[in-house]
Amino acid sequence: MSTTPTAAVAPLTTQDAEALVEAARRAAEAAGVATAVTVLDAGGHLLAFRRDDRAVLIAGETSTRKAYTALQLNAPTADLVDAVQPGGLFHTLPTALDRPLLFIAGGVPVQRDGRLIGAIGVGGGAPEQDHGFATTAVAGLA
Repeated sequence: MSTTPTAAVAPLTTQDAEALVEAARRAAEAAGVATAVTVLDAGGHLLAFRRDDRAVLIAGETSTRKAYTALQLNAPTADLVDAVQPGGLFHTLPTALDRPLLFIAGGVPVQRDGRLIGAIGVGGGAPEQDHGFATTAVAGLA
């Protein structure tokens, strides 16, 4: 039995995480939106977090849950909203796990060389805005 070696992919670093937070913050600031931004590594551990002074308090929790959801399912949360509706593929998933998932746009997985290395979550704006801020940050990391 032969195995094909897999090339190592550099993990998401603290420097990467801080760059993601800063890029999302700049995008939100340009839009006049106060947000919270969470970055998790591939294991779901917190690498970076920032909540603007003017952001609603719940934005910190929603940004973290969005990042966790995007990480666990390796998909933007914006793409999963319909899947948790009645009759959807993941209808029972939001209540099936100990750690709560959040199926609201604003969570985006972070990949390097096609491999999942972490996720970013943004909360505080409208879901479409949060998604835009997160995707802008991820695009800037590449």
